[in-house]
Amino acid sequence: MGLKRGLSGVNRIRGGGGSRSAALVTLIFLCVFAPPVFFVGRGVYIDSSNDYANASVKQSLDWRERLAMQSLRSLFSKEASISSSFLTQVLDVITASTAHLGPFSLDSSLKKNNFSPSWRELEVDTQENQTASSSIVNAKRDTTSKGGGSHQKVETPEMLYRRQLREKRRERRANELVQQHNDDTILKLENAAIERSKSVDSAVLGKYSIWRRENENDNSDSNIRLMRDQVIMARVYSGLAKLKNKTDLLQELQARIKDSQRVLGESTTDADLPRSAHDKLRDMGQVLAKAKMQLYDCKLVTGKLRAMLQTADEQVRSLKKQSTFLAQLAAKTIPNAIHCLSMRLTIDYYLLSPVKRKFPRTENLENPNLYHYALFSDNVLAASVVVNSAIMNAKDPSKHVFHLVTDKLNFGAMNMWFLLNPPGKATIHVENVDEFKWLNSSYCPVLRQLESAAMKEFYFKADHPTSGSSNLKYRNPKYLSMLNHLRFYLPEVYPKLNKILFLDDDIIVQKDLTPLWEVNLNGKVNGAVETCGESFHRFDKYLNFSNPHIARNFNPNACGWAYGMNMFDLKEWKKRDITGIYHKWQNMNENRTLWKLGTLPPGLITFYELTHPLNKAWHVLGLGYNPSIAKKDIENAAVVHYNGNMKPWLELAMSKYRPYWTKYIQFDHPYLRRCNLHE
Repeated sequence: MGLKRGLSGVNRIRGGGGSRSAALVTLIFLCVFAPPVFFVGRGVYIDSSNDYANASVKQSLDWRERLAMQSLRSLFSKEASISSSFLTQVLDVITASTAHLGPFSLDSSLKKNNFSPSWRELEVDTQENQTASSSIVNAKRDTTSKGGGSHQKVETPEMLYRRQLREKRRERRANELVQQHNDDTILKLENAAIERSKSVDSAVLGKYSIWRRENENDNSDSNIRLMRDQVIMARVYSGLAKLKNKTDLLQELQARIKDSQRVLGESTTDADLPRSAHDKLRDMGQVLAKAKMQLYDCKLVTGKLRAMLQTADEQVRSLKKQSTFLAQLAAKTIPNAIHCLSMRLTIDYYLLSPVKRKFPRTENLENPNLYHYALFSDNVLAASVVVNSAIMNAKDPSKHVFHLVTDKLNFGAMNMWFLLNPPGKATIHVENVDEFKWLNSSYCPVLRQLESAAMKEFYFKADHPTSGSSNLKYRNPKYLSMLNHLRFYLPEVYPKLNKILFLDDDIIVQKDLTPLWEVNLNGKVNGAVETCGESFHRFDKYLNFSNPHIARNFNPNACGWAYGMNMFDLKEWKKRDITGIYHKWQNMNENRTLWKLGTLPPGLITFYELTHPLNKAWHVLGLGYNPSIAKKDIENAAVVHYNGNMKPWLELAMSKYRPYWTKYIQFDHPYLRRCNLHE
């Protein structure tokens, strides 16, 4: 009855949880209530003073001992583990359930069987379970070697030899299984890599020709690649031959390199190779085999290849720098066709009589009730696209007035174009920035700085230490033109206007812009579309916050905004003396320590906390550098901006964005045809 109560109490503790826990509980009961036994390996040895009992029990184990032995085997073989707190609870329940049994209680049985008083401090962990078997085997050896018991088990040399053989076989089998597992794993990884490589577009990885797809097959251009690889190895062995003074072999290798290079020529596919290519491949292969026999040294070959790799890497960096420079140059250079257009228009303009050089409706130029635009450009074609797109999408063109300012070189061309192609009922006026007498170096800090020796050295000295590719964009010739800085003097240029919409010449207008004049700027001076995201186009991208003047006055996380389409409140401008703020900071940046060159950084400073954010649909940017702008965003935008190097009038332009710009050009115009300007 006590035994049953103990078991039922244990079941309540463990909640029916786990056969291993049950086996261990059974083992505890058997160890307590059965005769003391030692469970060793695969046998059972009973330690008792009664020899007759030992013999009889050894012959026939009763059911409790067999169950205990099986439980112990399963515990050690399966590395079972159980928490000490659980065992303590089990033993407490057994003690309480058997307390009334007197000599058959748990405490009495523990004393009878000489259990240690520290049985309640039992700790079972994974490491003890892993070493349990070895501990039992050591206990068996100690028991059999003492000779104090009635039965001693002596390990004969034959038994020792067989046991060693078994251990070696087990170790060998384990190693085989591990090796087989590693081989299978490697094979699976290789197969997976092969499958993944099949799904990759080979053109993206850089085939020798991505244009001649009709020649592609599984062994496409294998001869080309082999010949190029042979040339590389021949150069390696040439270096080694020179190092080891193998003159004849060196000459032979150099001759084969020249032959292979001559055969390769401009070939990009196997189909381009001459018939002699196979002979050259064979001859080069023979020479390389000969060189390998005489010169091959793993360390030397590796060093030579590494040196060639470093040289190639330096060449790539140099070419990247050159490419960046050429891209910047191409982006800032006026194409020949546009230059031709400007020259032809200029000649024809100065052939006109002064009377015919005047535009109509000059009375609208200072009427504050009309919609005024400011456009500063030296590109005739670009300016014409801006004006044409704005007029074509305006609801009432007669209320729109365009103020164009250019330099003296393009003044005649700009006038002539709009005299020949008047913008409908809209008003247009062209001015020459060089005729603004008030705009001089004594008044304008940037003009004074542009005339300084340091600035001239920065722009025109070729070996300037800051002439790296990262600074090329700041060495842009447009920064020498006052057309770029004239945006900071709008009240001086148009003193009688209240509001004006500033437009860059690399934009197109797709909707009527008159609602912009109705936007409430809430006392701010500048209305613009913000360009900042989570971590980009913020003030710390444009300004030097290591300078204390910048750090004290501005927030590095303040949101940037874009030039290109800006609504300026000229009344508020004058009230807050915006031009004076610009002059102050421009004077402080004479050594370019606050920001690099350009107009956006001083614009961010000048209009700091004076810019009202407009809805992003008014102005979509990035068509000059970002190929992933959504078509829906472009088509829904009021103004589309080709900011970046890929201007729509350049060959660099992205073809998918160019049609938005070209649709406002009349390519059958006589001047355009004579200058070979076409879509």
